[in-house]
Amino acid sequence: MVDTVDTTTRFKAPVKETLLTPRFYTTDFEELAHLDLSLVAEDYEALMREFRTDYNRHHFERTREYPGGAEALTGSMREQFISFLERSCVSEFSGFILYKEIARRIKSRNPALAEGFLFMSRDEARHAGFLNKTMADFKLSLNLPALKKNKQYTFFKPKFIFYATYLSEKIGYFRYITIFRHLEQHPKNRIHPLFTFFENWCQDENRHGDFFSLIMRAQPKLVQGWVSELWIRFFLTAVFVTMYLNDSKAEAFYQSLGLDARVYAMEVFRRTNREAGKVWPVILDIESPAFLRRLERCVTSNQCLAQVTHPLAQLPHRLTIAFNYLKIFLAPPVRTDVRTAR
Repeated sequence: MVDTVDTTTRFKAPVKETLLTPRFYTTDFEELAHLDLSLVAEDYEALMREFRTDYNRHHFERTREYPGGAEALTGSMREQFISFLERSCVSEFSGFILYKEIARRIKSRNPALAEGFLFMSRDEARHAGFLNKTMADFKLSLNLPALKKNKQYTFFKPKFIFYATYLSEKIGYFRYITIFRHLEQHPKNRIHPLFTFFENWCQDENRHGDFFSLIMRAQPKLVQGWVSELWIRFFLTAVFVTMYLNDSKAEAFYQSLGLDARVYAMEVFRRTNREAGKVWPVILDIESPAFLRRLERCVTSNQCLAQVTHPLAQLPHRLTIAFNYLKIFLAPPVRTDVRTAR
């Protein structure tokens, strides 16, 4: 599973890529270069001032005791925590690569937008580096340059990048802050020092989400019309289902934190859904009993899928997941008051 680097730390082989693993993206840089931010110019400049201040510049400094946190984790809990670190590191590194490339490609033609993407790439690089250094405490690390070179890139049109990354950043904020607040009240469940950094960490995620919400407000067509509403519902469904499936596979990890994985997921969904309702004209009806029921059917089929390898044996479980995903997507949404840019 790993390749030797030196006598203490080894490169960990990347996990097999599936629909649930983080991906690397590329996009239409020419279209991005022509985005107009005039509708939100004042708010955008205020956000840039926050980015320039860089509130978290000194907030990701490891204490002397930090490396010792790895020694306290053993067995399956150790493996699950490493898996959590790897998924998070790859996700952050993916954001860094995308944001930095966008900034480089559009800098000469849209310097204001490029500046925002460059700040976000700075934050994501800081997060990925911190996570990879934490993995090194377990005598493992990810070969990030090789990952950048060898990873398959998925092309997304800019509007899909906006939908997906807005949701990813906002749901990341609510995931981190929910865990942080819980562990504030139950410090005995803080199984590793990493979680003490989550409050500052999630503020970066929140600013990134605000950045993409401003872009969408500046392009009213991105949130207007039935086609846009269908895409919004598609990405909400995709992000929620993916998170629920991933968290259900890590139930023991969340139990060690004193959390019920399903209760935690639903709380994050509610907060993300409410936040998305400030930008988008539709959100999912996650309070419908059918929503949770269909998620659970996806979990059951995903568990069965992991136990079989033959494509024909996997097909019924894949179809069940696809069917329930479709039912969530097609369920009547909840309408918000958002209609145009504000």
